[in-house]
Amino acid sequence: MAKAESNVSDGLTLELIRESLIRQEDTIVFSLIERARFPLNSPTYDKSYASSVPGSCGSLVEFIVKETEAIQAKAGRYENPEEHPFFPDNLPPLQVPPHKYPEALSRRIHYGKLVAEVKFRDERKDYEPAIRAQDRDTLINLLTFARVEEAVKKRVEKKAMTFGQEVKLGDEGNKGKYKVNPAIVSRLYGDWVIPLTKDVEVEYLLHRLD
Repeated sequence: MAKAESNVSDGLTLELIRESLIRQEDTIVFSLIERARFPLNSPTYDKSYASSVPGSCGSLVEFIVKETEAIQAKAGRYENPEEHPFFPDNLPPLQVPPHKYPEALSRRIHYGKLVAEVKFRDERKDYEPAIRAQDRDTLINLLTFARVEEAVKKRVEKKAMTFGQEVKLGDEGNKGKYKVNPAIVSRLYGDWVIPLTKDVEVEYLLHRLD
């Protein structure tokens, strides 16, 4: 436990982490707007694709992502503690000189782990009994702040409205038309991004006292 705490920057606060996460929202929203330009290509997600490619065991999308990650692993992308592959098994070894990344906690683990660590330090007496009992439900309740989550969903929806407006000179009729539905962006955060982040937080905390 002392070792884990020694890796935490003295200046690390929940507010600083949230500021970073808010900045990342811009990148995510812009990426969703770009992705909305392309229609869904269902055959690329068809698992039967594996039968036509030697050594493949999934869809065309999985094949492309795995091969891309293999190349990036050779170039050192996943040496960066902030980068995590979707398919971490059997990645090829690094083939370039290693880069020394900073030793601050924010450079070593997921942001969900950062959030969990700060919350743990702030309310240690509440978290420790749940961790010792391996009580996931209690940890989820401790980590959940409905007001903050609702604010996040509203903020990303507003960003999608702001960044994704269709802009045409002399055509006021385009007001309210968006490249990606802002409500979908909000739902993406509510149904996927926030729950997955809390999953990371819980898994981190379950081993925090090891």
